[in-house]
Amino acid sequence: MRIIQISPYSWDAPGGVQVHIGQLSRHLRERGHEVLVLAPGDQPGFRDDARIVGRPYPVHVNGSVARLCFSRRSAQVIAKALDVFGPDVIHVHDPLTPSTSMLGVLLKTAPVVATFHSYFARDHFEGRVYTALAPLLRPVWRRVDRHLAVSAAARDSVCSRMNDDRKVEIVPNGADVDVFANAVPATLPPGRRLLFVGRLEPRKGFPVAVRAFAMLAAEFADLQLLVVGDGAERSVIDSLPAEIRSRVQMLGKVSNEALPTYHRAADVFISPATGSESFGIVLVEAMAAGLPIVASDIAGYREVARQGLEALLVAPSDPTALADGVRRVLRDPGLAAALGTRGQRRSQTFAWDHIVGRLEGVYDSLVVREPRIRRREVERPLTPVADGVRGAASAPEPALWLDESEVR
Repeated sequence: MRIIQISPYSWDAPGGVQVHIGQLSRHLRERGHEVLVLAPGDQPGFRDDARIVGRPYPVHVNGSVARLCFSRRSAQVIAKALDVFGPDVIHVHDPLTPSTSMLGVLLKTAPVVATFHSYFARDHFEGRVYTALAPLLRPVWRRVDRHLAVSAAARDSVCSRMNDDRKVEIVPNGADVDVFANAVPATLPPGRRLLFVGRLEPRKGFPVAVRAFAMLAAEFADLQLLVVGDGAERSVIDSLPAEIRSRVQMLGKVSNEALPTYHRAADVFISPATGSESFGIVLVEAMAAGLPIVASDIAGYREVARQGLEALLVAPSDPTALADGVRRVLRDPGLAAALGTRGQRRSQTFAWDHIVGRLEGVYDSLVVREPRIRRREVERPLTPVADGVRGAASAPEPALWLDESEVR
């Protein structure tokens, strides 16, 4: 079938939703489907399998910066893509965010599946704004044919605002678990290693990780902190004494191919997010690599790694609690091994084979069986193909694309 995936967030900015869409689209193509990804981006054209539909603008929300795109010109590009590609199903992500996914719902030419990825606590400022604006968003909600959420936290967050008790199916994010399980460890200096993966912004709790590491470094002379990610809070490590600072490796952004090698080289995975996570894909990847986890006890994380089974979940925003959890794991090899073994087993729940199969079932339930006719044919393919491999960035430009001036 022909499927359009729409991201509301910039394809040029790292984020869990973009990774989810990219991996989902790749697995759908491997199963024989035609997939076109639409997303905002800094420059027009194809970018890593996505057709860029307009330039995003930054919005500070929920302890992060979302780069969104909602404009007349991006609507024109999306409408043209829907017209030419003739999708059987349109799969939008976070469509209540004022961006390209919302435009996809408003301009729909086929059944729409929506996945809700976000969690907004009612006592946070953004959560109160979301609640106040909910009546304006309900018409978009009602235009969606099937509602999915990545977790119970995400489901409850949106359903409570939409005042709608219809069934919202939970289909979690998927992960390439075998890649993490079978990776060759990165070559690093000897010692034990804590691994932190995430954007260095308030919601991910990087300052909490740094303060906890400072407490532990005095007790464990061989302990190191590996940091994968970048962001405004990178300078937090400057407050550490020089000797402890020298044991922190700031790896910055790493490729998808390199990331699993650092998991396999680590001894404990830490994720001290402060409370706005609806899911924990970083926990799934760590479990797949067989790592014991010490993470915040927050709604989205509890559904992925369970307390005492695959992880030690500790009070969020509390460096002492995080350090205590890590200390338990470092001092008890039996506990570390048990958490890692159970985590690796549970990670299979989130393997893409299971997740894609469930999504195909959702798509099949909506597809109109009569052949869809494209109103206009294109001279070249809509999905990027080069040297026989889908997704090459150097693919030829399809005829549907508006010129550069039309997406500004």
